[in-house]
Amino acid sequence: MNTPLSPAEELALIAGELARLDARRAHLAARRDWLLRLPPTPWPSTPAPAPPSPPVKDASGRGAQNVLLTLGAVLLSVAALAFTLVSWGSLGIAGRAAVLAVVTAGALVAPLPLLRRGLRSTAESVAALGLSLTVLDAYAVHAVGMSGIDGVAYTAGAAAVLAALWAGYGRALPGLRLPWPVAVVAAQFPLPLAALASAADPVGVGWALLVTVALDVVAAMTVARARAAWPAGAALGVAALAVGLVESALTRGAMAPALLLAAVAALGVAVAWRVPRAWAAALAGGLAAVVAVGGPLSPRGDTGWAVVAHLAVALVLTLPAAVGATALPATALPAAVRRGLAGAGLGVAAAAALWALASVAPALSSRLRVLGEVWAATTPEADRPGTGAAVAVTLLVTAGAAARAARLFPARPEAGVLAVVLGWAGLFAAPVLLGLPVAVVLAAHLSVTVAAGALALRPRPAGPGVGIGIAAAGCALLGAGSTAVGALDGRLATVLVLGTLTAAGAAGAAYRPGPRWARGGAAVLAVGWATALVVALCALSGLAVAWWAPPVLAVPAAVVAFGPRWGAVRVPAEAASIASGVLALALAASDPSARALAPALALAGVVCAAAAVRADRRRLGWAAWALFVTATWVRLSASGVAWPEAYTLPVTVPALVVGFVRRRRDPAASSWTAYAPGLAATLLPALVAAWGDPHWLRPLLLGLAALALTLVGARQRLQAPLLLGGATLAAVALHELAPYVVQVVGALPRWLPPALAGLLLLLVGATYERRLRDARRLRNAFGRLG
Repeated sequence: MNTPLSPAEELALIAGELARLDARRAHLAARRDWLLRLPPTPWPSTPAPAPPSPPVKDASGRGAQNVLLTLGAVLLSVAALAFTLVSWGSLGIAGRAAVLAVVTAGALVAPLPLLRRGLRSTAESVAALGLSLTVLDAYAVHAVGMSGIDGVAYTAGAAAVLAALWAGYGRALPGLRLPWPVAVVAAQFPLPLAALASAADPVGVGWALLVTVALDVVAAMTVARARAAWPAGAALGVAALAVGLVESALTRGAMAPALLLAAVAALGVAVAWRVPRAWAAALAGGLAAVVAVGGPLSPRGDTGWAVVAHLAVALVLTLPAAVGATALPATALPAAVRRGLAGAGLGVAAAAALWALASVAPALSSRLRVLGEVWAATTPEADRPGTGAAVAVTLLVTAGAAARAARLFPARPEAGVLAVVLGWAGLFAAPVLLGLPVAVVLAAHLSVTVAAGALALRPRPAGPGVGIGIAAAGCALLGAGSTAVGALDGRLATVLVLGTLTAAGAAGAAYRPGPRWARGGAAVLAVGWATALVVALCALSGLAVAWWAPPVLAVPAAVVAFGPRWGAVRVPAEAASIASGVLALALAASDPSARALAPALALAGVVCAAAAVRADRRRLGWAAWALFVTATWVRLSASGVAWPEAYTLPVTVPALVVGFVRRRRDPAASSWTAYAPGLAATLLPALVAAWGDPHWLRPLLLGLAALALTLVGARQRLQAPLLLGGATLAAVALHELAPYVVQVVGALPRWLPPALAGLLLLLVGATYERRLRDARRLRNAFGRLG
């Protein structure tokens, strides 16, 4: 080896490396011996490495196979279609027949060996290709040899032939699942297309659809692999029902659509009778039966009575489920039939009720035009007697049915609520829809409203019955409002209606067995209607609007006078009376001169003071005081008084009286909480006014009052009067001395103020400790004051 080192240097380097290796070996051997002498400890287990997770596959092998097979079949079908449509003319007659026969036969026969080898998915794809080729064969036959035949008629025949061929193909190869559904789909077209080809009317097309549905039902019930006939038959059945309904509506209940609908009804009920879960078929059959029977019974040109006729038939359908018997015992009818017929009857009844309510709404909302011109004595527009009577009958009949359902199913409150709402709507709207005289209409409306209120006040246990009470209360409230608005057409009618509503509300509030919430609502309404009655009487009397306030305040006064006699509804009644009081003050404030506002505020204060006499309403005393003070301020402002003391003394005097009473009851109460608010309410505004007053009278009176207040505070050992009075007196004195101080300061040399300030600081520093002791003594003296 060639190295840059000499042999001696290389030997020295090797000897050094060997020495270091020997030393390291000796250290490791000693460490090993020491570790071997230690007690044995378990070796830490090393976790086995987790096996690598296999890559996530987005699609299964079966899914990928189905996609490939489907895509291949689609591409081959497209190629065959292109060949048939585009390249057909390049071949002769024999070539065309040979190509179609060979390709179709091969595609239809190929699934047989594939099924034997277990390649079912591939067989299904090839069979789909063969079935699609048969459609192209049918097209080719028509294009070559039967072009003179009508296209719709040929399509009907071809669909029938293809349906039969595909069904036979599926029976021959039971391992294939595709032929039977395709055959079922093809079987839906022959009869409807044949009806169209024969220029049949819509009813004829409907019969073709219905016969197809019947064949679907037979196929679905007899052939296990023809289950696809159920959805296909359902779709065509809906189409047949729609055709019958539309034709019955257009022809005003002619017999041809009625017969079609009767057949639909019979087929639907028959299907529901045989299939336990097919209640939707009975539902469709029930709808068809309603129109089939109700259409011919309906008078022509009268929509209202047509609705009544259909409603009567619909309610008959609900009898098996609701009552329990028709011509047959209810137990003899399958559950699916009863459910479907009841659903159809209830659906028609609900539609009739909605139509009736939609007809009632415009008749009642037309009353709102009275608000534009009160007491104009206008004549309401009456609906046509026939339509109005039909609407009323519809509402009342549906209400009776709902009431019957409520009795049969007491645990479900929905029927009872519907019965109340529909019954009230029918009875309330009937006089208006029939065009009766206004007096009769108002009397009927008052009677219905009072009856609804009485139903709301009827005692009932907690549970489903509460919903009925709430519905009745809502109807009573809506009826009362509508009646009151309708009564605004005449003066006497307004007074009589409002008086009746007031008496009814008061009677409901006094009915102790009734629910508390209903009685509270009646009390609120009684106060509200009483207020409206007073306003109406004031309007009749010709008083100015501002002077309506005192009579309106009579309503809160009456509420306060009854007091505890209201019982559990006292709080709602008082809350409503507060609203009446606010209305009275708003009426009084409408006068720009404010001549009526001060008396109204004073009367409101009297009402609050009368309520505060009772121990549980003491807090209303503060409201009474605020109203009295506000009334005084309004009166002073209206009289042109500008002295602030005139406005603050009405606040100060009652506040000092209240503070004095509090000190008498609680000697430990501080004078600051008892007297400071009242004193500050007058002293601060008066002091501000005195500083801006150039005359001598106001400062003199304020100084004397402050001096008296200071002496009283010192005499009675009270901090608040002493400090507030002293501070006010000092401020007044400073105000009086300020001009002279300014003159003296202006006359002194300019070096004198700094000298006096320095002398003052020296004196303060020299007597600092003594003044601290005097300050502590003064603080202790003030602390002993009240």
